[in-house]
Amino acid sequence: MIPADQEPPAVSRVTVTISGDKRVIEANGVPDHKVSRFPNRGNPHEITEQRYRFEVPLKPAPSSGSAPARGPGPGSLWGVALNGVVFDPGTAEIYNDGDRSSPWRYEALLSNTEMGTTPRIRTGLGLDANHAHVQPNGAYHYHGLPTLLIERLSGGEKKMTHVGWAADGHPVYAVYAPAKADDATSPVRAMKSSYRLKKTARPGGADAPSGQPDGSFGLDYEYVAGSGDLDEFGGRAGPTPEFPKGTYYYVLTEDWPFIPRAHRGTPDPSFSKRMGEGPGGKAGKKGAPKKKGPPR
Repeated sequence: MIPADQEPPAVSRVTVTISGDKRVIEANGVPDHKVSRFPNRGNPHEITEQRYRFEVPLKPAPSSGSAPARGPGPGSLWGVALNGVVFDPGTAEIYNDGDRSSPWRYEALLSNTEMGTTPRIRTGLGLDANHAHVQPNGAYHYHGLPTLLIERLSGGEKKMTHVGWAADGHPVYAVYAPAKADDATSPVRAMKSSYRLKKTARPGGADAPSGQPDGSFGLDYEYVAGSGDLDEFGGRAGPTPEFPKGTYYYVLTEDWPFIPRAHRGTPDPSFSKRMGEGPGGKAGKKGAPKKKGPPR
């Protein structure tokens, strides 16, 4: 992990307005905390201002069905932090480069065996201490816990901290929540996901890796109901400081998937990434050519 000891190249700008039944978030995607030096050895791209415009429902409704096996995929963003930096936990790197539709995508972060420990970062990605790096279009994005953002918003306390919005409109919290979901007065503790490494070997062959699951791929994990605090979508329902009457909310965790990979509700189309455009259908940087290199 590369230390975050540099100021970002521009001032972070975010506005949130209410329009009808939507919460509209406009941002330039620049973080409001220190970052690593970009470009760096593992990430050849520099941070540039984006032109994001996201819309999420004020009253999100659940969709039918269970969580997909690999989340929103590389064509869409999972959500956006309060500082306007996007949550984009997946990678575009696959086991078989000849098949871009392959579900066997490499993970940027690997869980350690104990909660509260820093996840291992796969080499060659140039992630900084915020578990973030930069896309070819200059978009700084989080693959895991946004460390310095959480530190600022929480004041360094172990408390329930609102850090962003998912693409379906549900709020996103970081790490801590009440031990009893329906009791806001119960002690807070670090939430644990309900995903575990599979015990059966990978299938192997031309289209899939072999060997025992070790967390290198998203498909190395399986959902085990009741094994953690969160459901298959990475969330739970109950009162929060911002929603004292109760709501469904997601929690970023110290163990996989770090940032959830699925949505309980229907993601808004503004979070899709169109070919040659940023989310919301606007170019990533005014007048700047797209840089070479695969998104991660």
